[in-house]
Amino acid sequence: MYWKLFRTFFKIGLVTFGGGYAMIPMIKAYVVEKYRWVSQEEFLSLLAIAQSCPGVFAANISIFVGYKKMKTKGAICASLGTCLPSFLIILAIAMFFHQFENNRVVAAMFRGIRPAVVALIATPTFELAVQAHINRYNCWIPIAGALAIWLLGVNPIYIIILAGLGGWLYGKLKAL
Repeated sequence: MYWKLFRTFFKIGLVTFGGGYAMIPMIKAYVVEKYRWVSQEEFLSLLAIAQSCPGVFAANISIFVGYKKMKTKGAICASLGTCLPSFLIILAIAMFFHQFENNRVVAAMFRGIRPAVVALIATPTFELAVQAHINRYNCWIPIAGALAIWLLGVNPIYIIILAGLGGWLYGKLKAL
């Protein structure tokens, strides 16, 4: 099982373009759909927790999943699997960067990758919105949060705290 955790998250870690959010579809495909290590509901909670915790998003998820399956050693195997590909890729780039830093072909390839990364991030965002029951009545909440961060420069931690307080208040009012 340790090897399976490492190998699975190593494959996921190879998809480093776009960061952790671009990895969400692949993480979900493996841990929820293929291996059923966590349920759909647990995965949604994991995403919220991983976003709230400091550190690399995909590494946080791998630690939670690895710990759930095989405790501390599982968390170590899964997190190493997630982080090792990025480390190796960055090491290779650092070793050879000076050889292709001005290469027009390489620069064009990276310009072509950017729109694909946007799609990789947008797809799980819409799936998460459906799973989180975002609808026409409450869609203003994530939109207002995103705009506050983007246009006003509000620290995302304040948005998370406000959203948590708002959810708590909503639960209290709904219980009345």
